[in-house]
Amino acid sequence: MADVFVLNPPVVQDFCRSARWAARSRGRVQRHPDWLLTAVAVLEEAGFTVDFLDGPVLNLELQEVLSALKKSRPNLVVLHTTTPSIDSDLSYASLAKELLPDCQTVAVGPHVTAEPDDTLKRANGTLDVVIRGEYDYTLRELAQLASSGWAIWKLSEIEGISYLDQANKLVHTSSRPYLEVNSLPFPSWQHIDPKWYRDAGKRFPFITLISGRGCFGRCTFCRDVPLMEGKKLRMRDPTLVVDEIEYDFSLFPYLREVMFETDTFTASPKHVEGVCKEILERNLKVTWSCNCRTDVDLKLLPLMKRAGCRMLMVGFEFGTQEALDAVRKGTTLEQSVRLAKEAERLGFTVHGCFMFGAPGENMESALKTIEFAKSLPMDTVQFSGICAYPGTEIYQQARQNGSLVPETWREWVDENWEQVTVLDYPGLNKEEIDQLIDRGLREFYLRPSQMIRMAIGIRTQDDLRRKLYGFKMFIQG
Repeated sequence: MADVFVLNPPVVQDFCRSARWAARSRGRVQRHPDWLLTAVAVLEEAGFTVDFLDGPVLNLELQEVLSALKKSRPNLVVLHTTTPSIDSDLSYASLAKELLPDCQTVAVGPHVTAEPDDTLKRANGTLDVVIRGEYDYTLRELAQLASSGWAIWKLSEIEGISYLDQANKLVHTSSRPYLEVNSLPFPSWQHIDPKWYRDAGKRFPFITLISGRGCFGRCTFCRDVPLMEGKKLRMRDPTLVVDEIEYDFSLFPYLREVMFETDTFTASPKHVEGVCKEILERNLKVTWSCNCRTDVDLKLLPLMKRAGCRMLMVGFEFGTQEALDAVRKGTTLEQSVRLAKEAERLGFTVHGCFMFGAPGENMESALKTIEFAKSLPMDTVQFSGICAYPGTEIYQQARQNGSLVPETWREWVDENWEQVTVLDYPGLNKEEIDQLIDRGLREFYLRPSQMIRMAIGIRTQDDLRRKLYGFKMFIQG
């Protein structure tokens, strides 16, 4: 038996819940449930016993989840949710109530943060609480309430939640202040095996690490920062970050890479410098990669390289300044060029992230993004349509101007649960954006020069396996 049962609900095979785009990705990527397992660690630190299931990664069937629930018999059931899977996710709240009538059910994640009213109405009485935003300490308070005697009237004392009161009226308590990131424990990785998670771009097996929350950026398409983390940059103490690296390797000595999933690891030069110097001072031989904006201080790159940084996941986004400005990216094309050239000079692997669908874009400007991507010295790329998730600024704009395509949450993915364009503009319609994604990938990867570049980058059997896996997914897509 456990006090709390935390479920990443299964949806369909290869569905990735923890990524910024909840879907079956073209590369069939799976990302570690770092946020969830940090919250689990908070609960365990407070003395609660927790059972955790990563349903999509294990491709669990319904009966397997019910069997685990029945064995666990928790006071509190916590469900991670996403936009396209919300109805499927909420069905597990209903099943939990049927199986364990006395348990309490809670939903977390960006979707329910943006849509608490709609979520509670859809749940039709089977969901007790929606947690808005950061849920680490809110869950702890709810677990304490569930273990001491649940009472609806006591919920009003807990910040950052939404629920239906005894009169079936929607109640939203005051928002919770952003937590102190240095107070968080390391994720409870013992609930998973890193070998369950694959990404053709990462050395296998790898693990993710979040070194801070929040961002100074104002990108209109960003979901997790404004909804979950807040726009105040909160970076963890570099000593704690490197302590976590050592902790991860003590648990899993076979790890081959750490991926800093911090939304923008390079947002604070002081933080980057501190982490790198701490790695070097401890003489750690660790390989790592990170997310990176194009306005990174280029003077940091040599230090990052010495400290073991292998790959930069760079948000170039667009190939025209007009598109960058339209989504308030706060960067320039010149910065993109300088970063790509300096990263190549220093020997980094560069993965470029590009999008189509900025307000005001047309076919001519979108094609410039493809040409811009081809002009940069990069190893791999991804192209996607902007995914206007509820709660983002671009979602509100799209609803107001009629450019939002989906009529139901399920339509945030296609019939195969894969990424799909959700925007349709007079100058660039949905079908054209979908075609541009495939065109961009073909034009980038099928150039002889790019094939040679990628072949030269194969230095080990692991490199070969990753490239073959990525090529297989590319062909299947």
